[in-house]
Amino acid sequence: MARAVLDTLLRVAVVLLLLPALVAAAFTPADDYLVLCGTAANATVDGRTFLGDDGLPAAAVLPAPRGSEASASAASGSDDAALYRSARVFAAPSSYTFAIKSPGRHFVRLHFFPFRYGSGDLAADAEFSVSAQGLLLIDGYAPANGTPAVREFSVNVAGGTLAVAFAPAAAGKVAFVNAIEVVSHPDDLFADTAQTVSPMGRYAGLSTQALETVNRVNMGSPKITPRNDTLGRTWLPDEAFLVDSSVTVHRDVAPSKLRWTPGLATPETAPGMVYATATEINTNLVSASTISVQFNMTWKLQAAPGSAYLLRLHFCDIVSKAANGLVFNVYVGGWNVLPDYEISRDTFSVPAVPLYKDFVLSAKDAKGNITVSIGTSTLGNAYPDGVLNGLEIMRMVGSTGGGADSSQSGSKKKTVTAIIAGSAIAGVITVVMAVALIVLMLRRRRKKPEKKPSSTWVAFSESALGSRSHSRSFGKSSSAGARNNTVTLGQSAGAGYRIPLAALQEATCGFDEGMVIGVGGFGKVYKGTLRDETQVAVKRGNRRSQQGLNEFRTEIELLSRLRHRHLVSLIGYCDERGEMILVYEYMARGTLRSHLYDSELPPLSWKQRLDVCIGAARGLHYLHTGSAKAIIHRDVKSANILLDDSFMAKVADFGLSKTGPELDKTHVSTAVKGSFGYLDPEYFRRQMLTNKSDVYSFGVVLLEVLCARPVIDPTLPREMVNLAEWATQRLKNGELDSIVDQRIAGSIRPESLKKFVDTAEKCLAEYGVERPAIGDVLWCLEFALQLQEASPDSSGTDNTQLVHRSTSKFHRNQSTVSDGTEATVAANLGDLDGMSMRRVFSKMVNSEEGR
Repeated sequence: MARAVLDTLLRVAVVLLLLPALVAAAFTPADDYLVLCGTAANATVDGRTFLGDDGLPAAAVLPAPRGSEASASAASGSDDAALYRSARVFAAPSSYTFAIKSPGRHFVRLHFFPFRYGSGDLAADAEFSVSAQGLLLIDGYAPANGTPAVREFSVNVAGGTLAVAFAPAAAGKVAFVNAIEVVSHPDDLFADTAQTVSPMGRYAGLSTQALETVNRVNMGSPKITPRNDTLGRTWLPDEAFLVDSSVTVHRDVAPSKLRWTPGLATPETAPGMVYATATEINTNLVSASTISVQFNMTWKLQAAPGSAYLLRLHFCDIVSKAANGLVFNVYVGGWNVLPDYEISRDTFSVPAVPLYKDFVLSAKDAKGNITVSIGTSTLGNAYPDGVLNGLEIMRMVGSTGGGADSSQSGSKKKTVTAIIAGSAIAGVITVVMAVALIVLMLRRRRKKPEKKPSSTWVAFSESALGSRSHSRSFGKSSSAGARNNTVTLGQSAGAGYRIPLAALQEATCGFDEGMVIGVGGFGKVYKGTLRDETQVAVKRGNRRSQQGLNEFRTEIELLSRLRHRHLVSLIGYCDERGEMILVYEYMARGTLRSHLYDSELPPLSWKQRLDVCIGAARGLHYLHTGSAKAIIHRDVKSANILLDDSFMAKVADFGLSKTGPELDKTHVSTAVKGSFGYLDPEYFRRQMLTNKSDVYSFGVVLLEVLCARPVIDPTLPREMVNLAEWATQRLKNGELDSIVDQRIAGSIRPESLKKFVDTAEKCLAEYGVERPAIGDVLWCLEFALQLQEASPDSSGTDNTQLVHRSTSKFHRNQSTVSDGTEATVAANLGDLDGMSMRRVFSKMVNSEEGR
């Protein structure tokens, strides 16, 4: 391990040392022909000068026969309109021949704009083919009326000349061209091999393959013109290709921050402006989902069927704050071509390093549209994010169902040889695996295996959760035979029962959609009524979800041994026929969230909000302190705080809960789970979970209660999207009044508000050691409630006496509480901002658990 780390550090050092030497002069093409056809005039477009073909030396360009010159009566209206004011028209096969100084790969760009001239109309008269060195580039081209078009090809020129030939399709038809570019580009712009999409493998022969650019897209930036590309390329912005732009955000950095690295991308691969901009998954949109939910952004691009395509994806991590924080999936069509791809692995953990990945999509899989998607990783510790900087799609000219160009016999032979060799190796491996499997099975027959928990769902009756029978009636199914299958999940009576599936179907009218009262990551929640008139909430899990299975087990194992008036009680469960159903007490008032925003319910009063927060804090305090090992909830949010008929709060949803650290440890290492907007930043960075992670999440809930707005709202201005960031900044600026829910702001006593806000701020401290324990938070909320109730409007007694009377029970052993003033009470309670009353208050809370 140490050696691997040392090796990585050395590689990073080498890269950093080479960075200054990498800054080299821009690529200068040996051949650079920019020809304006059908005229003697010149034109300058994007800083490049096109020379009229009438004025070119015969040794350089030979348009023979000349054909007919045509002049447009008006410009095309495009940015490069000067290229389309003239054209050379051919009524018979004709060609341009270019003298090549440096054989190798060249861009051939052909500009077309059909216009009316004299008595002719190119849009109606033109239909032709174009070839270069005998390779058919364009077949049966009929230009669209009034639309400029550029057809770009990369061809490998072997000799000293390059002939670009135009041939009308039939008698009466003509060929034409407005401008031609023949420009050298680096031979290593395209490597010889690439990864195939379906099936996964290697494609050989790209270095000699002719390519036509179909799309060249820059993510997150305006159009890049040839003026800003050393190879004269045009890059279109990606908005027109995004399937759903609302799930994306654009990022950018200064191009000077890029770290060009030897062996990866160069400024000729793509200009710096491509790598300095990116489209990123807008992860704020999944605030209501858990962090493990997958999320994709997709681009759809047209591509004619019948050809294979080379896809080049450009990456540069300009969004991560940590060098190795970006992991995501890359899809081409329905294939995951880069599962759990981590850019830092290719860049030696150096940020902002440009690189690219090439993929070949066979003709049989290219069916008119090509989709490219970036999706969040399914790894447990991966933050749901993803990024793409650029995308190029190139048609492989002359390609068929998935091999190299048919004209490249050498490459084809290599591919066939590779397939044969691969098949032989695969056959050998298959035989070896078969033999190993047989040996393994024989060994297992000789040795009786121990029973181990299966990774797939097994009934809890086969687990170690208990087997004592109970006789509670759930309807027809609770006969003597059914009672034999009813088991307890804990030692205390009523801790939980296995409920027959038939009873739950009856209670929910066959899981009728009209009975649904909520939907979450685990599954749907139905309202039900058992035969004894008990109202219940029935949470039915997704049977195909392994994550759902884990949550199912966790809820049963925890709630079967936890009983507290501020925790939602588990009534029973069902595991028949592979079902994962949990049955809870019914909470008539729903979630705290629904009473704060996004519903028609009337707003809760400030006192009601304080009561709810206190109840939730009591539930969390019991989780953290009620057993030898703390239980960390991991998904504290307003949607998981439920209210009963009397608005008493209870904490719910323990599917992500973890047993906390031993007494001699401070944390438990675990994959990051939680909900966006509520997630403890320290837990996310270090993957080290403590009970202070719950405190942070609860601090966000306190802000929700105060502000009555979602924790993530992408419809707001950027600085307001994240509630915690926006609210804490406003508080630092002394703008408390601007964030309080205006529906109740006039009813809050300033002292109560200040104590509440101070408590929330301390919960949101960046580091866990700076946050109070949940018991201290609970004490401060109780105190905020007493300060609110101390109002002259709510009692005829003196404020300070009421505060003293209501808080003196916390100080039965404190001899210093004597004068009844608020100042003395505060002093004897300790420094309120210092949260020093944990042990005293914890005893009070623990004593009320049995209520």
